[in-house]
Amino acid sequence: MSLFFSNFYPIQPQNRFSILFASVFVLLSISGVTYAQQNELPEIDPGVERRSIDEFDIDSENVEIGIFAGVINIEDFGSDVLLGARLAYHINENFFVEASYGQATAGETSFEVLSGGAPFLTDDQRDYVYYDLSMGYNLNGEVFFSENWVFNSDFFFTLGAGNTEFADDERFTISAGAGYRLLVTDYLSVRFDVRDHVFNSDIIGEEKSVHNLTFTMSVSFFF
Repeated sequence: MSLFFSNFYPIQPQNRFSILFASVFVLLSISGVTYAQQNELPEIDPGVERRSIDEFDIDSENVEIGIFAGVINIEDFGSDVLLGARLAYHINENFFVEASYGQATAGETSFEVLSGGAPFLTDDQRDYVYYDLSMGYNLNGEVFFSENWVFNSDFFFTLGAGNTEFADDERFTISAGAGYRLLVTDYLSVRFDVRDHVFNSDIIGEEKSVHNLTFTMSVSFFF
C-alpha cells in the first residue's frame, strides 16, 4: 500500500492548464478538417483562352495630307479666295508639325478704288503666295451625334514661320492660329482653321506690320 501511494503524484495546476489547452486545440483542428471536407471549394480551371489580335487592324497612321479652300483678308488689299494644301506629321496624339502652302490674288486698295488713278501693283504683282512650317498642339475630345454615332475630334493651336511672296517681294512671316478637326473615319478628317499671317510691308507707304487673316475648310487623309 505504501508502495502504491509512493508512485502517485497529484496533477499540478499548471499541468492541468496545459492539458486543457492541448485538448481544445485538438478539438478545433478536428472540427476544421470536418468543415473543410463538407464545404470543399469548386475546382477552378486556370486555363484562359487567348484572343488573337491582328496588328494591321490597329491604326497607326501619322502622316496627314489635306487640301483646303477659304477666304483670306489681305490687309489694305481686300479679301479673296484662298486655295492651298497641307502636309502634317503627328508626333503623338497631342503634338504635330505641319507644312502649308496657299495662294490668292490681292484686290485693289481703297485709295485705288476711290481715286481712279494708277494702280499700286500690276496684275502679276497681286499674286499672293505663302508657305510656312508650324508646330501644333491638339486637345483631344469626342462628339456624340447619337448613341451609335461617336466621332473623335480635337481643338488645336498652331504657331509657325515661313515666307510670303507678294508685290515682287519676299517677306519673312509669322503665323499663329487655331482650329477644330473632326475625324470622320480612321483615315479621313474635316477641319476648320483660322490663322493670322503677319509680316512687315511698305507697299503703300511707311513700313508696318500687316495682319492677313485666313478662314479655311479642309479635307485631310491619314496615311
